[in-house]
Amino acid sequence: MAESDFSEISDTCQWELPDYEPWFPVSEKSNPLTREIDKASPNHIVRLLAACDAQMFQKETGTTYQRLFSDSVVRTMLEVARTVEQILRDPEDSLVVLSGCGTSGRLAFHMATCFNRALRDRQQKTVYSYIIAGGDRALLTSQEAPEDDPKLGMLTLEKLCEGKRHVLFIGISCGLSAPFVAGQLDFCLKHPGIYTPVLVGFNPVTQARGETMPGYSLTFREVVQRMEEQRGQRAFIINPAVGPEAISAAFTNTHVTHRVLLDRMREYERVHSITYSHSDQIATLLQTAGLSLQCGGRVCYLAWGSLGLVGLLDASECIPTFGADYEDIRGFISGGYQDMDNIEGDLTPLGPQFCIAHEDFVGLVLPTVSDRDTVLLLYTCHDNVSDVEKMAHRVREKTSNLHTLYHGLEGDTAVDSIGLLCSSVLNMTWPSSSTVDGLLHMWELSSKLVLNAVSTGSHILKGKIYRNHMVDLQVTNSKLYHRAIHILQKLSGVSLTECEEALLKAIYNVEQLPEVITSAGVTTHTLTASHRNKVVPLALVCLLIGCSLSEAESRLESHPVVRDAVEACLTSSPGYQTSTNH
Repeated sequence: MAESDFSEISDTCQWELPDYEPWFPVSEKSNPLTREIDKASPNHIVRLLAACDAQMFQKETGTTYQRLFSDSVVRTMLEVARTVEQILRDPEDSLVVLSGCGTSGRLAFHMATCFNRALRDRQQKTVYSYIIAGGDRALLTSQEAPEDDPKLGMLTLEKLCEGKRHVLFIGISCGLSAPFVAGQLDFCLKHPGIYTPVLVGFNPVTQARGETMPGYSLTFREVVQRMEEQRGQRAFIINPAVGPEAISAAFTNTHVTHRVLLDRMREYERVHSITYSHSDQIATLLQTAGLSLQCGGRVCYLAWGSLGLVGLLDASECIPTFGADYEDIRGFISGGYQDMDNIEGDLTPLGPQFCIAHEDFVGLVLPTVSDRDTVLLLYTCHDNVSDVEKMAHRVREKTSNLHTLYHGLEGDTAVDSIGLLCSSVLNMTWPSSSTVDGLLHMWELSSKLVLNAVSTGSHILKGKIYRNHMVDLQVTNSKLYHRAIHILQKLSGVSLTECEEALLKAIYNVEQLPEVITSAGVTTHTLTASHRNKVVPLALVCLLIGCSLSEAESRLESHPVVRDAVEACLTSSPGYQTSTNH
């Protein structure tokens, strides 16, 4: 896709205007570019996602918010990078800890393991570690509840860092909202002789979560305000507004300067451009995956090397985001947990959803693979191509619905025998002059962009999205509980109180709310919601036509695609449609 194909719409950052969804922080706003994405064709879905991803790299031009390339953001990143350099020069009794919840925790894991891999390749001492709320099982499955526990976050950090003299703590909370991370930041501020806290997020400080955290006397905003008082000395905040998506970091063996940081971020921008230049092929893959999900089939990522981590983490996001089953989209990595290099090691005994090695795919999944399933191979020119070819032959015996995403180098003249076995081939070509580390990071980011388009787009085609809202999300913690209420309010036009009542009725499957429910706390509600499906779509249908839960369930059974169900409701209630035309 040429840059001009989406620059016109991506340059119009309507979400930055003060009157655009002013009740939402930046990270919770809907992107105006994608308001009709649930009706878009596969090619148009990819075009819209490309435009949204491009917003990450837009320069600051007197806009409301600081951006990724803003001088203040780059200066802060430079100061943090120099702190990391000091630790790398003297790693004894030192540690760099990256921590987060859900998506942010998976990002923390990915960065820590990639950085340690780079250090081991240089025969240097590894200094990175990670924390994810809910432990390693949260890397692969939804474990949202621990996110609400600030004391658990604090205790987990204290235990990990026992005996260390210097700890650089990087807490990732995209919305500046996770109590688990806030408790850790607060702990760091109370022990400045050992800990240097860094907060990474994508909301302005003024939009940090203002509700008192469970079992804690502070709000996230108050913790951030305390960090503000020490900003640039013993605490750092990196919080550019980047639109709907976050951006990852990378290890470098080069002395970090202002120019090095800018060059690295521009490198990521080039990755975006190269990746989306293959938009037609990405759209084909997206459509194929969508058809698989629509007919009850599966999408399987079979990856080698670090691309296996990218595949695993993308698949794990689908469960809480789209209310998906773990079998809908699954990732498998060639060496299993040995390649994954997670702290807790082999999690296979926890259940089939934790079986992630290629041998697990061959033994548990491949026997039942058919043409309704989509299988995607992800590999690079640095991987053992003969292993990839052997797997391709085994899969091809079961289905013709086989596809590849391959990363190669300029001048690569190898015969692509694997591509001859596949229904579609997506070949990415990268500059041969890049360093090994640089290539790995480009390949990982490019693969993430592709897989995000595939998993997001396929769920759109399956009907999991209404306009551009993930209405089938799992309401499993306080952040998602309040997000669900605000989504219902925006889509229905009724009061927040009425929306919360409708949500609670759907969660508890009752037509009337007894006092025992209305007097319970959010934690009780989210624990109950974790065992229920489609609570937000049910509540939305009830609100739109004032029907009972049983009637809402019947309508959703008749129209599994959420948009179809909602439009059917609006068609049957013309007065409502006219009065709430958003």
